[in-house]
Amino acid sequence: MSIRPLDLVTPTETFEIENGLSLVPRLRLKLTVFPASPSVTKPIDEWKVKRTLIDFLKTSLSVPITVPEEDLQIKRFKDLKKRKRDDPLAFGYLFIRDLSFIQKNKDEEEDLTAMEEKFLHWRRYIADKMDGIELNIEGLKFKLNVAVPVSDDFQGMKKAWEDFFVFGNRGYSRGGKQEPDTIVLRGVPSRWFAEPRVSSKPSMLVTHTIFSSFGKIRPSLYDCGSVREVQGLLQYLKSIMLPLYAEGRIKIEGGL
Repeated sequence: MSIRPLDLVTPTETFEIENGLSLVPRLRLKLTVFPASPSVTKPIDEWKVKRTLIDFLKTSLSVPITVPEEDLQIKRFKDLKKRKRDDPLAFGYLFIRDLSFIQKNKDEEEDLTAMEEKFLHWRRYIADKMDGIELNIEGLKFKLNVAVPVSDDFQGMKKAWEDFFVFGNRGYSRGGKQEPDTIVLRGVPSRWFAEPRVSSKPSMLVTHTIFSSFGKIRPSLYDCGSVREVQGLLQYLKSIMLPLYAEGRIKIEGGL
């Protein structure tokens, strides 16, 4: 299988990797719903919130954006009696997977950096347009807060890492020994990493082949004797995959 180099993939393109897997771009925003008035204590209708936001995205932006209902996750606060005055009534996430509205200029060939800037611009634009809007649900008013998740803010995390490595090791530390950065994958089907004609169990060879799509893996990180140690293999991936996750560009496609 011929794999396109990762550094040539724009934020709006799907990245094909080994074993029939692909990394699909998406834009993710964190949603928090508060009552417009402290007197509002009635549980909020998640479905009506979804319909209101879907209509907003279709009609209130410079270009209409269609989002399937399943790509809007809204969860109510479980026990309103235990809810504090400043706590939200509901929270969730918006996923925008169809990024066709982020287009290249027809009269020029845009490079990867230009497309990354466009992606970040649109993410800021959508977040700013949605943040602070008033939702009228069944005659009750609610306020929506929208933000880019911390885990999707790559530049912010990069700065935090740089500050840590510059200043974090100075002086006395009570944190004990420092472990290497590690990416932990949970809920990922083991069949993704298996050799179908050999075994249904994860294969270290297949795992290495898949993750080497993102760059060279140092032997010290993948030369382990047990599949259970695959977590150690993923240590290297933070420097390779995290920029894509943090910028909201990808998700792992498959049946979780």
